[in-house]
Amino acid sequence: MRDPYNFDFLNLGHEAQERELETALIRHIREFLLEMGVGFAFVGSQYPIQVSGKEYRLDLLFYHFRLHCFVVVDLKTVEFEPEFSGKMNFYVSAVDDLLRSPIDNPTIGIVLCKTQDHTVVEYALRDVNKPIGISTYQLKNALPESLKGNLPTIEELETQLNILSVEVEEGRDVEGQLD
Repeated sequence: MRDPYNFDFLNLGHEAQERELETALIRHIREFLLEMGVGFAFVGSQYPIQVSGKEYRLDLLFYHFRLHCFVVVDLKTVEFEPEFSGKMNFYVSAVDDLLRSPIDNPTIGIVLCKTQDHTVVEYALRDVNKPIGISTYQLKNALPESLKGNLPTIEELETQLNILSVEVEEGRDVEGQLD
């Protein structure tokens, strides 16, 4: 398992919420699968599972066709907390009982957090007998405060490029127009 996963392709700020992170990953599923590594097949996002009449939703569910197992990914936009491992243990057990076939290997759980303290992770996973990993992810580094407001936003650049592209298509002279 990698640590950290690099999500630069998402163009999200460090303040992104879990749902924004999940939505961005789904929108960029090809890049996300490449970052995860070879063999991952996307099964679903907010994948529903029923346990004792109650519905739970897995942030992301994959199947790894080389390892022949499901992989549950739980996204956290905060530092790792010990209770995340208990929740992942529950998810892995439920997927093993409800989705796994007799020819599949045990489900793997990955908790992707903004940051982690290795000692806290070690204690949280010490006696867990399921294949669960904790990893961090990285987003693009935010601009220093001194540069914010002095550079155009992505939206402003896209607007300018769209205007220039229309002008080029219409045959207008666009040299020197980008500020």
